Amino acid sequence: MIQFDPSLPIYLQVVNALKKEIIAGRIGAGGKLPSGRDLALMYRINPNTSVRVYQELERQGVCFTKRGLGTFVREDGELVPKLRMEMAEDFLRSFLKNMEELGFSRQEIARKILEED
Repeated sequence: MIQFDPSLPIYLQVVNALKKEIIAGRIGAGGKLPSGRDLALMYRINPNTSVRVYQELERQGVCFTKRGLGTFVREDGELVPKLRMEMAEDFLRSFLKNMEELGFSRQEIARKILEED
């Protein structure tokens, strides 16, 4: 179960959760994604939100829908490395922005990271 962040639209949080599943290999290339109804039950979201999740994943080129069969992850060898790098860059930008809002310089941030075990 995902803990939703009120500062980000729910559909984007589910999109990111599914992308993490793909990156981690729990959903492989060519793998079938849950039906919209199953996705709604899994994440306790509105079925209309499930539709929006899959529309966004298709827009991003992560998956495709075969009418009557379901939604599948694209079979592209570059997909996982690309998703992994995009998500890492998003997390890093957010992290840096938050740290800078706390008054840390880039040098202080780098030092703090290097100090962590």
